[in-house]
Amino acid sequence: MKIAIGSDHAGFRLKEHVKGFLLSQGITVLDCGTDSEESCDYPFFCYAVAKAVTSRRARFGILICKTGIGSAIAANKVKGIRAGLCHNPEGATLTREHNHANILVMGAMFVSPKMSEKIISAFLKAIPQKGRHARRVREISWIEDGSIEERAPVPRCRRIDGGN
Repeated sequence: MKIAIGSDHAGFRLKEHVKGFLLSQGITVLDCGTDSEESCDYPFFCYAVAKAVTSRRARFGILICKTGIGSAIAANKVKGIRAGLCHNPEGATLTREHNHANILVMGAMFVSPKMSEKIISAFLKAIPQKGRHARRVREISWIEDGSIEERAPVPRCRRIDGGN
């Protein structure tokens, strides 16, 4: 198995730990940067990891920044990516089972090196579920390709005044 990994400066130390953990598990790592703790912008690393996954150069991706929020947002802009931000093993299992995530995102501010190993292990062991979960992933792809309104009735928002 090959996993693409990337981080910004705030996630660099955890990325290096994760890289060592993956290698110790016999997993090939495609390191998409960054290469130091020097300040840098995370969207470029997110894009590199996402493209490695969508091009099938890597089976999965792992992204790490300070909170994980920005990296998840950036990676999810790439068609075909389902990046899930996880801070515990239970969330990692569910993001694979229910959302068929192909990129795991972690926040270095919230995840210790030891916890990252548990999160990654849970993510890699989980199997995407079929049925309603597969249907929902398909519906997400309709949003992504802009066809959802052609395929299904979309609820309309209605205004409710608060009296002010």
